[in-house]
Amino acid sequence: MARTAPMPADDPGQDGVSLRLVWPQWQGAGTSSVEAFAPEFPLDVARRGYATGAAVLEAVLPPHDGPTATVPVTMSDDGLEERDGVEAKEIVLQQLAEALETIRRHDPARITTLGGECSVSVAPFSELARRYGDSLAVIWIDAHPDIGTPESAYPGYHAMAVATLTGHGDPDVQELLPATVSPHRVALVGLHSWTDDDYPNVAAWGIQSFSPEELRTSTRPLLDWLAATGCTHVAVHFDLDAVDSDDIVLGLGIEPDGLASAEVKRIVADIDSATDVVGLTIAEFIPRQVMHLQQLLNGFPTLSTTKTD
Repeated sequence: MARTAPMPADDPGQDGVSLRLVWPQWQGAGTSSVEAFAPEFPLDVARRGYATGAAVLEAVLPPHDGPTATVPVTMSDDGLEERDGVEAKEIVLQQLAEALETIRRHDPARITTLGGECSVSVAPFSELARRYGDSLAVIWIDAHPDIGTPESAYPGYHAMAVATLTGHGDPDVQELLPATVSPHRVALVGLHSWTDDDYPNVAAWGIQSFSPEELRTSTRPLLDWLAATGCTHVAVHFDLDAVDSDDIVLGLGIEPDGLASAEVKRIVADIDSATDVVGLTIAEFIPRQVMHLQQLLNGFPTLSTTKTD
């Protein structure tokens, strides 16, 4: 079973590989969510939006000093059935195992993950928890808490990511993970949207949460919490739906009243100044304008290698 790893005797993050992991997994979002939040696209186009988003991120991010690895993600309908309260459990397990194997081949000290829905943080953060033990904190920037379990009403695995990382997930998923993170070393940042059946887990497990209003003018409450944990390393998960949709729409979900983009930049910069950020995930990016452009250009002459008479 996955467990919280002991703190290493020395700091393994001073040197070592910095891995960029490209993992455009969509299955964890659940078919119903993809259809509901991206109704302007056919389902087969909408679910490919995560792959398009990962490609856009690769194109716009600065050059990477280290290896880049891609986790293979199937675009077929295979393995999408709900089992044990988890939609697409079969394919989720398969792709999780492949992601963990990919990470282990590089044994990275730092991991940047380009998603994909929120569950793509599970494998890299679990591997970082194995490496850094009790010196690792997780800061989860997201409009939602992602603390669902297989007993929850919503079976989408991306809504179970934090629960899984803290050891409260599906047993078959937990069995694959090398380590988990104590809930007391996890902070939910920008939280303001949740389902009533899951929200009590935040308090019951001892997870700290910060609403957008608590961090509007200063990151100090979060930094004080981080200092109190005693952690010297941090993994940051950034779900783009944490950004106020009245500011800019970036994620699959459209959530108003979140953090402004400038507030997110300040929060992440302050975290980086206060500690060693060894993990970063950018998740739930759906580049709608790019996808609309793809649809518009579909079938244009000279853009396809085949021609229909």
